[in-house]
Amino acid sequence: MKIKHNLTERDARIQTNWCFDDPCPIQFMLELLGSKWSVLILRELFRRDRRTHELLEALPGISSKTLTMRLRELEVHGLVKRTVFAEIPPHVEYTLTEKGREVQPVMIALKQLGEQWLGKKSCACLNQ
Repeated sequence: MKIKHNLTERDARIQTNWCFDDPCPIQFMLELLGSKWSVLILRELFRRDRRTHELLEALPGISSKTLTMRLRELEVHGLVKRTVFAEIPPHVEYTLTEKGREVQPVMIALKQLGEQWLGKKSCACLNQ
């Protein structure tokens, strides 16, 4: 059975404005930031530079394997910088790059909308 679609003039205008670029900028950003834990990792790094164990403590429920995978993805895309300190014992620290800081206004907008919809006065999740 075929379904006939009758597009109104408004629907046709909307459809001509859809983004069919490959890759679509919105889709690219959602794939990058939409991975489970990515946004929360960035939230923690907005507060301050973190070591691996600090991120594990700040994000209850994340496994060390998942944390490592997400940090590598964010590093590959240039949002996070990984620094290895040659100390005894050695440690690794993660820092936001300038590119990573460019995500902050988007995160602040999400925070403000969430506060509005939840009826909360203010949340300290992005305070530095």
